[in-house]
Amino acid sequence: MKIRIQGNSIRIRLSKSEVNQLVKEGVVEEKTSFLNSSFGYCLKSIAGITELSASYEADQIIMFVPEELLESWPTNSVVGFEAHMPISETDSLYLLLEKDFKCLDNTSEDQSDNFENPNKTC
Repeated sequence: MKIRIQGNSIRIRLSKSEVNQLVKEGVVEEKTSFLNSSFGYCLKSIAGITELSASYEADQIIMFVPEELLESWPTNSVVGFEAHMPISETDSLYLLLEKDFKCLDNTSEDQSDNFENPNKTC
C-alpha cells in the first residue's frame, strides 16, 4: 500500500493482493516506524456508506471504503474511487483510492504484484 499526502489530499494505491485482502478481510493496514512512534494508514470496508470518508486518530489515517464498491473491483476495469469529504464550511479533504499499475518507465521498485498498466502498448 502506498500513500501520498499533499495539502488536503490523500491518495492511496493498492497492489493486486492488497485489493483482494480489502475485499476478503475488510481491512488493509500499514505503518511507518520512527524512533519513538509510528504513523499508520488503514483502509476499512464498511457496509451502509456510499462514498469514501476518513478519520485521523491515534497517529493513524483510516479511510473508510463502501463495501458495495469493492465487490467486483479486483477483476473489473475501474481504476479507483474518489470523494471530497467536507471538513469545515469552506474546506474539504480530497480522498482517492486507486489500483497500483506497473510503471511504463524503468524503475527499480518491485512491481510484480501491481496491475497491468492500461496505457501499455504492445
